Amino acid sequence: MFTIRPSRFLTLASALTAVVAATSCTDLNAPIESEYTPANFLTTPEQFIAASGPVYSQMRNEVAKAYWNLQELSTDEAVIVARNGNYYDGARYQQLSLHTWNPQNEFVRTAWDWGFSGISTCNRTLALFQNTADGAFKTQFTAELRTMRALYYFLMMDLYGNIPLVPEFGSTVQPTNATRQQVFTYIESELKQSLPDLSADVSSQTYGRPTQGTAQALLAKLYMNADVYIGQPKYTEAIAACNAIIKSKKYSLAANYMDVFAVENGPQVSEIIFAVPFDANLAQGNMMSRFALHQQMKDKFNLLFTPSNASLTWPEFFALYKEPTDTRNQQWLSGKQYLNDGRTPILIATTKKGLDSRYTGADGGEKVNYHLELSDRLTFRDAAKFDVGNDELGKAQGTRNIKYYPDKSSTSRDQGNDLVLLRYADVLLLKAEAILRGGQDPDGATPLSLVNQIRTRAQVPALTTIDLNSLFEERSREMAWEGWRRNDLIRFGKWESVWGQGMKNNAETYRRIFPIPTTELTLNGQLKQNPGY
Repeated sequence: MFTIRPSRFLTLASALTAVVAATSCTDLNAPIESEYTPANFLTTPEQFIAASGPVYSQMRNEVAKAYWNLQELSTDEAVIVARNGNYYDGARYQQLSLHTWNPQNEFVRTAWDWGFSGISTCNRTLALFQNTADGAFKTQFTAELRTMRALYYFLMMDLYGNIPLVPEFGSTVQPTNATRQQVFTYIESELKQSLPDLSADVSSQTYGRPTQGTAQALLAKLYMNADVYIGQPKYTEAIAACNAIIKSKKYSLAANYMDVFAVENGPQVSEIIFAVPFDANLAQGNMMSRFALHQQMKDKFNLLFTPSNASLTWPEFFALYKEPTDTRNQQWLSGKQYLNDGRTPILIATTKKGLDSRYTGADGGEKVNYHLELSDRLTFRDAAKFDVGNDELGKAQGTRNIKYYPDKSSTSRDQGNDLVLLRYADVLLLKAEAILRGGQDPDGATPLSLVNQIRTRAQVPALTTIDLNSLFEERSREMAWEGWRRNDLIRFGKWESVWGQGMKNNAETYRRIFPIPTTELTLNGQLKQNPGY
């Protein structure tokens, strides 16, 4: 048994990023630029970590940006409005909210490039590993990279459907579309083959890298969505994967919900199964607070930067938080705002005209102190552009999410909270759902008992009955802004529903997957566009 002691944000995530260059999936034969050779490299765990670094730094690049935008801004959970033109940006955000995106959408392209660059980086690093001597280090780290590759494939298959299976490093063959069934089978096979060689250890030594728990959680996600992906329900298989995690006793619900996402989150949080490590200075890319917070929140959270005041939630989603004792309410900012003492109002010195640019009185220049009040419902002044205005009333539009709590130590817009992709609460909810959908649990657990574990932690009364609709609402409250909302809406048959104060009403079913970017079709003539686009 060997141990590795990376720093909190994981040395592998930033080390030797030049060892393996990340390129798009169409550039399959890029050389590995490295001074290292099998004769002088990859003999110790630390060296394997260093060589693996680009795989993890690539994950960090867009998981909290373009990928998150596709998975959340396309749903009822999150929206970016324009403020007198600010953040209109050619309607790229509005296209996601209204389900009117096309193959030229920037986030559609960036997320594709990010995911397939990750896959290519895995392929090239695995090729480097093949030239090293066999041993325990090589076996484990090869399994970890195969699992990371499977994770990238899962995220891409979930977004784009019939994606290419990229050839192994060294091949010059341009990949063609594979069916979702083929990609599903490949991911399943890779995870099952890698699982025995992954570490069962859950500690600071393995944090941020795939473990057996990671592979099982990803299998649970794969099987839970199998009916959507391949038209074959696999709920009993999903339960088996969840049971492997539960019976391992390696994970448990954190006592405090907000601790899972705090600036100081990390390997000490027993609920985290797999997270993408970030650091405000050395491993950047998490800008949740920058986008979510009103500019005047700088003083409330003692920030060293001014937030951008962009991302909000739709009122229909916020209305799901009905119980005042629910500790998950702490992730939202709504209504009149105060400093952290809870008593001192946040006052904005302005004028009557500055408060409301529509004010027509002769005394528009009269000074006023406005007590900041974040509205629930969004009032659009130009609905076609999602514009709510940029005066003080416009800036105060919308409920804000601070699940990834603001990092007061950051000197930039980046923050140090690790982004949680897989966690134990999700596993419990997935198992409950799989049982409700007809899966068989040899352990005899009930969906009600599983969901009530979540509710007990949230300090709300236990449910007495449970069905798919009430479970969906519980998932909504528990999993908000974690990048799974689009996945959930599709699985629960709610993707074509109306939301966004009635503004999102497009019910085109082909939009359950995104288009292949135009740039990629131009680079690779073997690929065919997804139907409908």
